[in-house]
Order: sequence, then structure tokens, then C-alpha cells
Amino acid sequence: MAQFIIKGGRKLTGEVEIGGAKNSVLKILSAAILLSGRVVIKNVPAIEDVRRMIELLENLGAVVSYLDEKTLSVDARTISSGVMRDDLAKRLRSSILLIGPLLARFGSVSFPHPGGCIIGQRPIDLFLDGFRALGARIHANFSGKYSTYRIDGKNLRGANYFFRNISVTGTETLMMASALIRGTTILRNCATEPEIPVLAEFLNRCGANIKGAGTHTIEIRGVSKLKGGVFNVIPDRIEAGSFAILAAATKSVLTIKNIIPEHIESVLSALICMGVGVEIRKDLVRIRPAKILRAHSIKTHEYPGFPTDLQAPFTVLATQADGQSLIHETVYEGRLFYIENLNRMGGKIIMCDPHRILVHGATKLYGRDMESPDLRAGLAFVVAGLVAEGTSIIQDVYSIDRGYENIEGRLQKLGADIIRSS
Repeated sequence: MAQFIIKGGRKLTGEVEIGGAKNSVLKILSAAILLSGRVVIKNVPAIEDVRRMIELLENLGAVVSYLDEKTLSVDARTISSGVMRDDLAKRLRSSILLIGPLLARFGSVSFPHPGGCIIGQRPIDLFLDGFRALGARIHANFSGKYSTYRIDGKNLRGANYFFRNISVTGTETLMMASALIRGTTILRNCATEPEIPVLAEFLNRCGANIKGAGTHTIEIRGVSKLKGGVFNVIPDRIEAGSFAILAAATKSVLTIKNIIPEHIESVLSALICMGVGVEIRKDLVRIRPAKILRAHSIKTHEYPGFPTDLQAPFTVLATQADGQSLIHETVYEGRLFYIENLNRMGGKIIMCDPHRILVHGATKLYGRDMESPDLRAGLAFVVAGLVAEGTSIIQDVYSIDRGYENIEGRLQKLGADIIRSS
């Protein structure tokens, strides 16, 4: 099992280029199932979640190949059924994105309850209710090794559906499913994350008729066929925010290139409030250390609010700020339990309830051994290790590799003392 060994206390310097967005490329890989031709995907990040999605597509029968290091060709016309292999789908939460395209194309789909990071209750009832609204029938089996589902939808039709809770993947999955079914579907209370209108724009270029993506109401008029196309993956806003927070926490001067600054406005605004120097240009941000790092409270929220995926790294930053910061996690109730490890490093963090913690700063952190509990908390431990005095060892870094490409190599180029060890 791979681990990171980090010797902290160093200031970093230099430039880092942000890669393609995990939460965009996975949607395009899923959308390939809808297309009557191949899709060429550019700026593909070399991360584990992409590898797992490729495994799923290939197991279904798709032909996937790399044209170069960052460019994928996907031809899903060779897929012949909507049956996902349980052990493969179970490893990846994003496997749920395949359900809508498979259902629209084949009229039925079988899959296990999706896996992924353990960060609280992650039910799929919003997806199932949405498919029911489109006319599908759901069959669940909870008696085997995996909880499994079969959805029958031979005669899907357009419908109105209201998301009782905003869901990014729910919005994307039902939008994809509705693109190829007859009639008009109207989705309300949709998520507005940047990856959603980007997906809709791509599908529209392939022949879909989708309006309103990026707002809370999306209208999809079903079409009979979608052609292939070319897609350039947008920069990963979560990775960009991660490096911005990392620079602020380590009191480093760092230039973050190939980004869309407006996608991380909530993060940059929080850093500015803390006294961090933030210089914003067209496609880059330069971070400079705060003269005095001030405490700042955040409340996670759907886009354009503060991203839940950056809550854990921000908490590490808050341990270095003067004063008290209240961190309010509104999306997942199981996403704050990593703080025990930060407290063992010297942090002074009080859990008020499953959704709120109070961070007292500034405190000195000391290196220790930890195990990465999930993708985003794992990255937070990397930040903590870089801040801390002494050596930190982070076990089970596979969870970090799921969303961050070659994180140790990129940090080494910035001056960090971090190595990967097996």
C-alpha cells in the first residue's frame, strides 16, 4: 500500500498548472454511451477515477484508447447491454453516471449500489425517483453480496421532475437520460456547477436540445440520435482551490496557471478576507502570504458557494489563522471526522455537532502518521504535513490518487519534501 512521507515546514515557490477536471471528464465518458459516433476527449487527467471509469466502459464493450498522453478516444457503439459488473461499479461512486445513458440507449440497466468515499449518507433515491418520473420501473435486491438494482424503461417519456435536494450528479444523469427519450423533460431545482452547462453544451453540439443548463431549471427536448464529437476538459476548479489553500497555509508564493478564476471565486474571496495576497488574471491566480493570517468562518454550499470538497483543506488553513473559525459543513454529515487526526497533530478543533466545528488558531502542527480517509480529507492531510514541523506519513494514498494527478511530483517541483513509498 503506497504512502506519502512528508517533511514539513518548507515554503514553496514556483508555478503549477491545473489539469483537467475530474468532475467534467467523468461526465463526458458517461455521455459517450449516448453517441452514434466516437468522442475524442482532450486534457484528460491521469487519475484513478478516470482509470476506473475506463475499466467500466471497456467491460461494457466500449473501445477506449489513448491518442496521446492527454487525449482519449471513446467509441461506445460496441456496447451491447446495460449490465454493469458489480465489483467494478462498486469501486466508483461516479458509476452512477452511466445509469441514465445506458437506460436511454438500451431500455434497461443493472448495477450495484455505487461505492466511493465514505463521507456520510449518499443515497440514490433522487436518481431512482427521477427515473420513475420518466416512466421506468425499479427492481431492488438487497439479499446478495452487493445491493443491486435493475431499472426497466422500454417506454421512457419526457416528464417534469423536481429535485427535493440539489444534486449535481442527479442533474447530470437525468439530463443525459432525457436527451434521447421522446417528449420534453423539465428538471427543476437543478444544480448549477460549471461542469453541468459544459456537459450540456457538448451534447448540444452532438445534436441534443438542452436549454437552461447552469440555471435551476433545465429543459430537454428528446432527439432520436446524437453524433460523435470532440471535447476539451475544463480546468479542475477543486484542484485549483486546493493549491490556492495550500499556498496560503504554507505561507508560500505560488502561481496557479490554466484555471478559470470565476469558478473558485468563493475560495479566493475567503482567502482575501483572511489577509492572503490574491492576484487574479485571465487564466491564473498568484497567491502571496498574508502578513497576518486572520480567522475566517465558512459555510459549504452548492455552487457558487464554498465547495464541500475544499472544506477539509480549508480547515487546515484555519488552524494557522489568528482567532476562531467556524466551519459549517452543510452537504455531508460524515465529512468532519478527519479532525481527530488534525488535533493529534496539535490542532485545537472542537466538534460542535456532526455539521459544525470550531477551529482555534493559530496553532503549531507536528508531523504524525495518518491514514487518508477519503479523497479530499487525504489532500488536507498532505497540506497539514507540509505545514507541520517534523515528518508525517500518510497511508493509503490511493484515495488521493483518485482525484489528484502525480501530486507528489508536482509538489516536489515547488520545493516540497514529499516522496511516495510502497
